[in-house]
Amino acid sequence: MIIRKIKKEDKAVYTEMARDFYSSPAVLDNVPEKNFTETFEAFLGGNPYGDAFVIEADGVTVGYGVLAYTWSQEAGGRVVWIEEIYIKEEYRSRGYGSRFVRYVLDEIPAKRYRLETEPDNEKAAALYRRLGFEFFEYVNYKLDR
Repeated sequence: MIIRKIKKEDKAVYTEMARDFYSSPAVLDNVPEKNFTETFEAFLGGNPYGDAFVIEADGVTVGYGVLAYTWSQEAGGRVVWIEEIYIKEEYRSRGYGSRFVRYVLDEIPAKRYRLETEPDNEKAAALYRRLGFEFFEYVNYKLDR
């Protein structure tokens, strides 16, 4: 398995996977297709706010991951948000999601790592607990512009 930052030639497969992810029960809201392109372009050449990765196995793209970087006084430093982990359906339950999270924990230094999941996504929640994450009792708010 290879985890690498996205490249220009990944755009079509990345967009296809993001479209599938955002039309799945794993997320509350679908997002405009332009967001996939903007995210891809933002992270293509390097970006201080995050990174996007492709997960490959045997020369085939099996998924992707998106990270966002913030700073937290509460945590005492850099926070890595695992914004998205997507594994194509035919490759799920083979450990690719776990290996991506371990890669992030081992290779991308931070004081805290955060992620979120929908309340009904018990499979993802169980994975995150197995990897050492604990429930973080915050209520989140958002304001879209």
